[in-house]
Formats: sequence, structure tokens, C-alpha cells
Amino acid sequence: MADLQHKLSKYSISKGEGVIDTPFLFYSIPPVNSNSFLYISEKFQVEQYRISFIGAGRVAGALAKELYNRGFIIREVASKTGSGARNLADLCNASPNYDLAFTGADIIVVAVPDDAVKGVLKQLRCDEDTIVVHTTGSLGLDIFPAHLRRTGVFYPLQTFSEGRCLEFSKIPFFLETSDPSVSAVLKNMAGSIGGEVHFIDARSRSLLHAAAVFVSNFNNYMLTAGKKIASEAGFGLEILQPLINETIQKAFEKGPEFSQTGPAIRNDKGTIEKHIDLLSFSPDLQNLYREVTKSLMSFYKKGD
Repeated sequence: MADLQHKLSKYSISKGEGVIDTPFLFYSIPPVNSNSFLYISEKFQVEQYRISFIGAGRVAGALAKELYNRGFIIREVASKTGSGARNLADLCNASPNYDLAFTGADIIVVAVPDDAVKGVLKQLRCDEDTIVVHTTGSLGLDIFPAHLRRTGVFYPLQTFSEGRCLEFSKIPFFLETSDPSVSAVLKNMAGSIGGEVHFIDARSRSLLHAAAVFVSNFNNYMLTAGKKIASEAGFGLEILQPLINETIQKAFEKGPEFSQTGPAIRNDKGTIEKHIDLLSFSPDLQNLYREVTKSLMSFYKKGD
């Protein structure tokens, strides 16, 4: 510890409930005592927040582990299944919580499915000054009951899956809060794990959530359809990977609306009908092809 402190002595270093704020990249140092730690951040000074989680699924797991690895204290984890709470708690040196009654937490992150948030918040009991946030893109501050005074939305715009290692420095966080003091805390927490931070209202966040459905969920479904069709020709999805990569790269370079190719934009009705006939093994794919083609032709005004 002494050697490390000597190496860092030429930089601006503070400890206790403060941080090290240097132009260097993240570096964590073991606690000086039970009430303090040192932390290096490229942009943000990080308070020693004590964070509890409700939820132990993909979003909760990714956030809890990232915050823990960045030096935050994960205090308790609750989930619908006790085993889920125990497993995530074990990974973050936390305790499982079984009754949604929390004490000693600075922040409680509610990361559960959208339709479960309201019920969880009604049951939640915590200290008066505890900040309670949810992570959903489709809900606002009006979901919080009156007994929770300091509230916020902490929405990471990313898809989360088990076993994936994400670069949090590339994930934008969209925040909304009940008051400026909560804004400062959540901005600090999001920024400290590398995320780009934006404050937006509920309608704008919901629109981004809908946009995410188009570019992620719908895109995955289209890839699944493409994979199934390619398999009829005896190939796997990887045969389409160069095309997929070029499509995405070109969309960001030129704009997706200026990058479209294919029979719909050419109004090539012969090829369209041939494709629909070839898809006879799947009426669902035939219908999908027809509807998307119709939408494309309307967008580019290629219809009759």
C-alpha cells in the first residue's frame, strides 16, 4: 500500500469519503479502513455510496457487478427468487434481502421487469433520505409512491445478456430525478462507471426506448428470420455476417435512409414475387416479407 501511495503521490489524491481525481484511467485501491476507500476516475469524483438492488436478473447483475468492481459498496440484493438474490449478493460481497425492507443504503436500484416496478415500489421500505431509482426506459417518476421522496430514473440504453462482458464506457445513461441533489448523485454514479450521461424527460426516454426496440429487438428478429432462410440453402448465419457488418457500418457513415438497396427500393416486382414463392415453407416469413416490403416501398414511394 505504501509503495502504491508513493507512486501516486505526484497526483492530486484525497481519501476518506473522497477520491483520487487524476487524468489517469480507473484504478482501485483496497480500503484504508471500513469507512473509506481510494478511487481514481478519469472524469468523476466518486463518493462511497452504499447501494442495494432489487432484482437479480440481467440488468441488475450487470450494474451491480460493474459498480462493485469500480469500488462501490453493494449492501443488499433482493429478488423474486431467494436463490437469485443470494447468487448476486455472493458475487458483490453483499447480503441477500428477503422482505424489501432496507436500512443503511444511500441508493436502492430497482431493476425488475417493467410490469413489476409499481408493485415492488409499493412494498419497498427504506430510510427517509435513501434515493430510490428504477432502470426502465418506459416508466417515469410518476410511478413512485408518495412515501418515497428522493427518486429517479437510471436507464442504461443497452441490451443485457448473461455471459456478455460490456464496455460500460460506451453505454449512455438517461436520467430523470426528483430534485437537484438526486441529479448530482446519479450523474456521479453513472459517470463513475464510464457512461455518457443525459438528463431527459419521460416522453423522450420512452421514445428512445421504442427506438431501441426497433434497432435491437426487431433487428434480432430479422436476423433470426435471415438465419432460418439461409439454413434452407444449407448455410449458417455466419455466411451473412459480411453483409450484416457492411449494412451497419454504412448506415452510420451515410445514414440508414440513404443506404437502402434491394428489390423493394428498385420496385422489382418480379424478384419480390419470386422471393415470396421461395418462402412457401413458412407462411409467417412470407407475410413478414410482404409487410416489410410494402412499408419500404411506401417509404421510398416505389408503389404503383
